[in-house]
Amino acid sequence: MINTTPTESNLSGLNPRDFQKDINNKKTDLFILKNAQGMEVAVTNYGCAILSIMVPDKNGKYANVVLGHDSIEHVINSPEPFLNTTIGRYGNRIAKGKFTLYGEEHQLAINNGPNSLHGGPTGFHARVWDAVQPEQSTVIFNYTSADGEEGFPGNLEVEMTYRLEDETNALVIEYWATTDKATIVNLTNHGFFNLAGIANPSPTVLNNIVTINADFYVPIDEVSIPTGEILKVEGTPMDFRTPHTLGERIDEKHTQIVNGAGYDHCYVLNKTESGELSLAATCTEPDSGRTMEVYT
Repeated sequence: MINTTPTESNLSGLNPRDFQKDINNKKTDLFILKNAQGMEVAVTNYGCAILSIMVPDKNGKYANVVLGHDSIEHVINSPEPFLNTTIGRYGNRIAKGKFTLYGEEHQLAINNGPNSLHGGPTGFHARVWDAVQPEQSTVIFNYTSADGEEGFPGNLEVEMTYRLEDETNALVIEYWATTDKATIVNLTNHGFFNLAGIANPSPTVLNNIVTINADFYVPIDEVSIPTGEILKVEGTPMDFRTPHTLGERIDEKHTQIVNGAGYDHCYVLNKTESGELSLAATCTEPDSGRTMEVYT
């Protein structure tokens, strides 16, 4: 999404008509969220994909900081199907697409080499969600995943809310899920950010300064499956406890950098108590002055 211009209805310049389509008797649409500070987020109910996040730089100039799409056809046919979408039922890879729960083995759809990735080829990212927008800053999505969908057991009812906060310029994503059978679930958003602002070509992210509040990380094998270990970041290029640019160590021949083709790992976040909402990571783009904080 790089060739749009602001309109009276939204800063991103996206046209609602470009996101309206009937898919399996469900309608897709464009939803624009705005807060009191002028921040704006555009989303669609196809995969709950975030299309744009418009925020100012240090000079007050607005730009989109996610790699979005400018039509529903681009969302559906994206070469990166998980671009800024909701991931489910299960984020990340499941080895050989199999898991055992209470003695019963379940076989999932395979869509990433030998593994199941992000809920399968027609996971939550490829579904039309029901959507309501009760106020300008909020949209609520609902989807019911049927028992056996993509191989997962149980009917899973999911409600997800996107909400813009006024004071903090935070985009809050809340997930609720209930099921009628033992199952596994791991919901997340698969955002692709560039804090410099999307352009043609978009600037590199290698100068972005990152900190991650984690003493440990989860190493992966050659097909990105966790090895079962939890290792210290200390003394490795995985250590972001103090600020480092992304590009500073990304070409090192460390096994984990090679296996992940860069940084594509789970970090074990430092927590003082279970379930607390705390700062996980910070990313700063020095030229624009934009900083993003991630809480979970």
